[in-house]
Amino acid sequence: MNVSLAKDLSVYQLVMGVQVPPKPLSLSPATLLSLVRAQIDLLIEQQIVATLWVKLPPEKIWQSELARYQSSVGVSSLIYTCQIDESGKGGDGEAGEDQGGGVAGEKNTPLSSSSSSSSSSPSFPHHVPVYLSPDSQMRRENFLMVLSPQFCSLILAHRPLKKRKNKTSGKVSTNKNQPLLIINTLEGRVIQQVLDGIEQAITPESSPIPVDFICATVPQGELMNQLFVKQLLRQDEINRQIITVRTTKLQQQNQELHNKEQLKDEYLKNVCQELRTPLTHMKTALSLLNSPNLKPPQRQRYLHMLNTQCDQQNSLITGLLELVQLERNLEKTALESVRLSDIVPGVVSTYQPLAQEKGIMLAYTVPTELPSIWCVSGGLRQIVINLLHNSIKFTPNGGEVWVRARIQGDYVQLEFRDTGIGIAESEISKIFDRFYRVRTAANEDYGGAGLGLTIVQQLLVRCGGSISVKSKLYEGSTFTVQLATVGETPKAIAI
Repeated sequence: MNVSLAKDLSVYQLVMGVQVPPKPLSLSPATLLSLVRAQIDLLIEQQIVATLWVKLPPEKIWQSELARYQSSVGVSSLIYTCQIDESGKGGDGEAGEDQGGGVAGEKNTPLSSSSSSSSSSPSFPHHVPVYLSPDSQMRRENFLMVLSPQFCSLILAHRPLKKRKNKTSGKVSTNKNQPLLIINTLEGRVIQQVLDGIEQAITPESSPIPVDFICATVPQGELMNQLFVKQLLRQDEINRQIITVRTTKLQQQNQELHNKEQLKDEYLKNVCQELRTPLTHMKTALSLLNSPNLKPPQRQRYLHMLNTQCDQQNSLITGLLELVQLERNLEKTALESVRLSDIVPGVVSTYQPLAQEKGIMLAYTVPTELPSIWCVSGGLRQIVINLLHNSIKFTPNGGEVWVRARIQGDYVQLEFRDTGIGIAESEISKIFDRFYRVRTAANEDYGGAGLGLTIVQQLLVRCGGSISVKSKLYEGSTFTVQLATVGETPKAIAI
């Protein structure tokens, strides 16, 4: 049995068309849900067999109320469900604007028998779909109308279509944040007006529906009292659910803030420790320089220590400022299209003098036909500088360093390979940590702030790239960077 409407219809307009219409109240979707549940509770408790006219959101939280009623009362009830005609190509067109969808504290999971669009309908016994046109005014309305000799009611939610003008573009757009207007009435004259309007709009070829139903003018006082109590209980229940969800969310936010504070404290502690170490060495050197019996070679050694530790201090401060600036602005920094052949050769030529000084063979292979990649503005140069600098620094005199690029699926792969001191397997997981510095078995400190690889990783995460390491102690290391090509949308990860 199918029912179609021959003309457009608005239940809200029918209600407001009666003499002295009920006043709509601006209420929340949670209140709408409590009203629906209270009425279903009353119908079930009193075992009232009724005809229901409904248009509710498709989510399970709403449709389960209808299933709960029909499973309790049985096959005697009849449900007319208004839905957008699927032949209209696209259904509602405003799915997600159905009033009452998304109540705090509830998970809106579609029924297995219906899709999540507003054109879907639940599968109930004695269920009659009422098809609406795709541009029906009813798409902005939801309602539950109960018709029985003992009890009649109407719950109606309407979101007015108010337009606003964009100050920047001057274009007029729909404001989807308009208040939800809810009418909850037991007045027979109002409900009869709606029922009559629906009956007049039904097409002649539709299956016949009961047309002789007359709503009771005055509902029974006892039923009204029971309904009032159930509404209070349901509203209290939903309020408690909302409070629980909000409390849980606040607790999670507080825990996240606490964790961030702990990380910040640990970070500051590490910063202070790293800055204090060079100062301790400098203070020791200055103290020794004051010795009256100091010989020239010793003086020269202490002066060299001072110079080295000053450089270390400067490197730490510069690295910290660079990392702080990067973390502060990285998420806001736009990605740019850049070619490796425009960046890598220039950086390699800059490091050639240093490589020659150490007797290191430095070479690169970057085909010009490689596609452009996505990277943070200026980030690719920083990545190449940091990785190439590390390769040369940790490669002994007479070693070799290669930089190679090639296409790998949807990525361009950039490889830095050296014959340096390598990294112990147990240390590889630490090298991207802040302030981590590689030391040999003799505990030789190669200097630096220990922030270069941290910065590289941050830049790659922002542009959807990645970095991996293969290394063997005293045999060298290979750092492999993957960067998304411009043909692919970079999958940036929040930092």
